[in-house]
Amino acid sequence: MTLLEVDNLVKHFPVRGGLLSRVVGRVHAVNGVSFQVPRGETLGIVGESGCGKSTLGKVLLRLLEPTSGRIVFDQQDLTQLSYRQLRPFRSRAQIVFQDPNSSLNPRLTVAAMLREVIRFHRIVPLGQTDEYIRQLLGKVGMPADAQGKYPHEFSGGQRQRLGIARALAVKPEFIVADEPVSALDVSIQAQVLNLLMDLKEEFSLTLLFISHDLKVIAHFCDRVLVMYLGYVVEELPCLDIQRDARHPYTQALLAANPINDPDERRELRVLEGEVPSPYNPPAGCPFVTRCPLVMDRCHQEMPPLETRAPGHRVACWALDPPRPGMG
Repeated sequence: MTLLEVDNLVKHFPVRGGLLSRVVGRVHAVNGVSFQVPRGETLGIVGESGCGKSTLGKVLLRLLEPTSGRIVFDQQDLTQLSYRQLRPFRSRAQIVFQDPNSSLNPRLTVAAMLREVIRFHRIVPLGQTDEYIRQLLGKVGMPADAQGKYPHEFSGGQRQRLGIARALAVKPEFIVADEPVSALDVSIQAQVLNLLMDLKEEFSLTLLFISHDLKVIAHFCDRVLVMYLGYVVEELPCLDIQRDARHPYTQALLAANPINDPDERRELRVLEGEVPSPYNPPAGCPFVTRCPLVMDRCHQEMPPLETRAPGHRVACWALDPPRPGMG
């Protein structure tokens, strides 16, 4: 059953200038993105910095307002709800931010931080709050004496565990994990990823996992959306992503992954050029300025995101036309 359905979602940020601060342009952060997330699935969002993946995650939770499009959560269109009407949704969907140093209030102890959100959403009776906090900290691998400490007294990995605990405190069904391990030491990343996988199973969570590392996505997620300059250029299952990836950008991301076996030799492929500015995106395909398969048509028309196999969509003019019934 589908928990989240996104239809043609757009987020543009106005750019103002001049004496009257008039809108002189727009930053095209998310451009017509559509996808579905079934209950219990972990969907990955991958792409280089600036591709719009973090913006997409925040728009899905209405932390940023969409420019247009629909966000349907459990058959309810979130874009039609006021802030007051969104309150029940806030306890069903949460976010784990990238940087735990800036996402935790430095003036609150761990207990005060968790107590605040638990009481606001009335998760447990007042007399059970302290015991609930103790259990919550235990779930994320933190000792009970962490309650009286402040965020600066913990390591980066421990702070991210506290961020996860805060997200879990309201008993959500859906969590957006926005690059939750990118600010951590490599030695700690695997611990936090394993914790998220265990919590997903224990609490039957649905996850949207955002990362710039396709190798982490392939290990952690069931399915992946590959974003470039605000567009989804490929969607495919993660079961055998190395074999099934079709879009030249996805293939370039895979080629940039470290090699597991030092005896394995392969040609190093590096994308030429820089990602175009989302303030002034190119005409046609967003990948046109860096694509090794570019054709004349790519400069003129945006390729549609077409189905190539069950659960596999690709937007590229250079590929063979989809089989009848697959488009």
